[in-house]
Amino acid sequence: MTVLWWVSVVALVAWVWLAACHGGFWRTDQRLPRGGAEPSRWPDVVAVVPARDEAGVLPLSLPSLLAQRYPGRARVVLVDDHSTDGTAEVALALAAPGLELEVTTPPPLPEGWTGKLWALRHGVERAGDAEWLLLTDADIAHRPGSLRELVAAGEGHGLDLVSQMARLRVASGWERLIVPAFVYFFAQLYPFRRSNRPASRTAAAAGGCSLVRRRALERAGGVAAIRGAVIDDVSLARAVKRAGGRTWLGLADRVDSVRPYPGLAPLWRMVSRSAYAQLRYSPLLLLGTVVGLALVYLVPPIAAVTGLLTGERWTSGAGFAAWALMAGTFAPMLRYYGRPAAEAPLLPFTALLYLLMTVDSAVRHWRGRGASWKGRTYPPPQRVDDPTTHRA
Repeated sequence: MTVLWWVSVVALVAWVWLAACHGGFWRTDQRLPRGGAEPSRWPDVVAVVPARDEAGVLPLSLPSLLAQRYPGRARVVLVDDHSTDGTAEVALALAAPGLELEVTTPPPLPEGWTGKLWALRHGVERAGDAEWLLLTDADIAHRPGSLRELVAAGEGHGLDLVSQMARLRVASGWERLIVPAFVYFFAQLYPFRRSNRPASRTAAAAGGCSLVRRRALERAGGVAAIRGAVIDDVSLARAVKRAGGRTWLGLADRVDSVRPYPGLAPLWRMVSRSAYAQLRYSPLLLLGTVVGLALVYLVPPIAAVTGLLTGERWTSGAGFAAWALMAGTFAPMLRYYGRPAAEAPLLPFTALLYLLMTVDSAVRHWRGRGASWKGRTYPPPQRVDDPTTHRA
C-alpha cells in the first residue's frame, strides 16, 4: 500500500466522523424557533446599527428596518462611526414614517477597543432601558415581520440571545463559489445544534443579526467585556453563555445581507481580516489548520484522480468515497442558497482558497498589518483569557 493510500484512508475516516459525530454541522434545519406563546405584553426593543462608511448600502438596508411593524415600542439607533462618505446624512435622508430613527456619533475611539464594539457600546447607552437590543449590521435587510419573529422566539422560548446567520449575496460567480462554503465552514467550526444546547460549551452568534436581552448583556459585563474582540459575534455569545444565558443561532429566512462582493478581492479581505485571530494568533494552530484543511479537503480529490490514473483502485476508491461524503455534507448548504448540488464537488477548490486566505491573514499579522477593517488595524489582544478563545 502506498503512502497516498494510507493518507486517503485517514481522510475518509475523518469524513465519516465529521458527517456522523460532529454535531450535525452540515444540516440546515436550525431555523428561528416557533411555536412558543407570544408575549402578552410586547417588550421594548431598540435596534443598534453600527455604521462606518456605509452610505452605499444603507439605501438597500435601513428602510427595511425602519418599516418593521412591531406590536410594542421599537426604535432604531444608527451609530455613525466617524464615517467619511456621508453615512449620517444618507441615514437621516432615509427616515420615513415607521420606527423612530436616531443618528448619533460616538466619542473618539479609545485604545483597546475595536471600532464596531465602541460604536455598539455607544448605541447601547443611547438605547436607554429597552428590554431587548437588536444588534444588526448596516448591510442587513430585514424582511417584513423579522423583528416581531425575533422577539417572539426570544420571549416564547426563554432565550437571552437570538442570532440569525443572514443570507449573504450569491449574485456574482465568486460569491456563488465562496459564500455557501463560508457559512458551511463556520458551521463546521461552531455546529449550530451544539451551540444551541444549554449544557454545551460551544457558543456562537452571527454579528449581522443578534437580538440580546439587556439583562443578559449586563450580566455578561456589557459590550466592554469583549471590547478588543475582532470576532465579536462569537465573543458575545460566549460571554452571554458563560454568564448563564441561553443562546440560539440558526440560518435566516427573512434576514439578508445586501453587501455586494463582485470580485475575489473583497471576499478575500472578508475572510483574511479575522482568520488568524480565530486561531488566537498561534503559529502552531495555523500549522495544524493548514495540515487539517489539506488532509480533509485536498487529499480526497488528489487520491481519487491519482489512483484512477495509476490504476491504484484502493487509493482511488478511498479518495472518491471521502470526496463523496464531503460533497454530500455540502449539498444542503448549496440548496439553502439556491445553488445546484452539482456544484458540491468544487468544495476542495474553495477550501484551497480558504487555506490561502488563512495563511495570508497570518502573513499580514506578522508584517504588522494585523486584523484590519474600514481603515483601522487592530493588534492582537494582550490578555491570556481573550474572549475570542473558543473551546468545543
